Amino acid sequence: MARPSRAMSLVAAVAAQWSSRVSSVELDPRGSFLHFALRERARRAPREFRDAAPGGPTARCYAVLVCGGDRVPQARLHRDLGDWLRDRLPAGCDPLPLSSYLPRVRDSLVRGYFLRDASVSGPPSLTEWVLRDLHREHRDALVMCSYRRRRKEEDEDGEDGEEDEEEDGSRWSQHLWSSPPEESQDKVQVHGSSRCLYVVPCEAPDYHPSVLNIANSDVFYSLAEACKVLEECRDIIPESRAVLQLVGQTAAARQSPGSPVVVIEGLDATGKTTLTQSLREALGASLLQSPPQCLSPWRARFDQEPPLIRRAFYAVGNYITARQMGQGASQAPVIVDRYWHSTAAYAIATAVSGPVSNLPPEGSELYLWPADLPQPSLVVLLTLDPQERRRRLQDRGQGQTNEEQQLDHNHLFRLRVEEAYRRIRGPVCVAVDAAPSADKVLQQVLLLIRDNCRS
Repeated sequence: MARPSRAMSLVAAVAAQWSSRVSSVELDPRGSFLHFALRERARRAPREFRDAAPGGPTARCYAVLVCGGDRVPQARLHRDLGDWLRDRLPAGCDPLPLSSYLPRVRDSLVRGYFLRDASVSGPPSLTEWVLRDLHREHRDALVMCSYRRRRKEEDEDGEDGEEDEEEDGSRWSQHLWSSPPEESQDKVQVHGSSRCLYVVPCEAPDYHPSVLNIANSDVFYSLAEACKVLEECRDIIPESRAVLQLVGQTAAARQSPGSPVVVIEGLDATGKTTLTQSLREALGASLLQSPPQCLSPWRARFDQEPPLIRRAFYAVGNYITARQMGQGASQAPVIVDRYWHSTAAYAIATAVSGPVSNLPPEGSELYLWPADLPQPSLVVLLTLDPQERRRRLQDRGQGQTNEEQQLDHNHLFRLRVEEAYRRIRGPVCVAVDAAPSADKVLQQVLLLIRDNCRS
């Protein structure tokens, strides 16, 4: 794993805020979460925590959070951390996605992993040895802590008026790790070891924790913000320099088009390619794609990067497409195969797990169109029954992106993408059923163009 370029005060800030933060552990992809907070007064841990924690008197849980260094190295460290832990931890100690955040405070979320160690050999277990090595190597980028069961005799006083009527071990304490000394291999020092913090219940957040950090991290709302990320990638991803050179030509995108610009959106196998080709012939239009063809040489490279970098790459692609739209619409109608709706809908649906209710609330500013991105005249969203779409995909037999594969295998992901499409404001999507014949779909869209677009 690459070491962050420089240490930042965020590690210390997160540690200082520890008792004010809320932690959310994603227990499964369906959106089942464990939410808990920390307090100085002893209380029983939430039932979900006790159910999720391993049994046995020596059982421990651990948290590893990535919160130091510049944001690009930090994003890459988080990407690598999951694989690193899975390769080195003992069987059965799988890392679960963890978020730590200040409730309702934008950009306060930091990500990492929650680990459950059921070792019966007593501390330090193999898991703890692995985590110590990790902490030594990345002490300027990681906040790490351990959780252990508390015996009744260790906690003389509980919360005022509370009687511990449950079984021994219902309380869990948390210990925040300091930098472990190189000469001491048998004990991990902790910050504020004289001040015990307890795992306590807390209310579930109003929305998915990732919503706090979506703006200009998963979805970019200006060209300048997306370019900032690529600028930070110059030294570690040389291809970003070539992309930035292309972006420098986007100033011409602000001109008003003389002819209609129609964007066709929809999931794979809804008939976008057939429809866009037919519209080009029927209207004598030019046909564009987003991301534009000029970015094709670097797509595979950026698809390997974490969301921060990958989303910035696709965001600037929209601005390059916008320049091409403005140029083409000065002479004839322009048809565009996907645009900002796809970029935003997929990014939001990926950042947020679980059911549709975990999406940012309808009307959120996260669904607003970027102020500096030219809007099309009309956006058509092709919709199709999931079973029919799957049949079409099988008939095509073509390769899919990772996100398109998720659409087939993850019902909730598909629902989130579809709903995010519908919630985006700027131009809104006009839904068209793609189940009828291609000719009928074409005629319906031509009517929409006639009624909504000026000649």
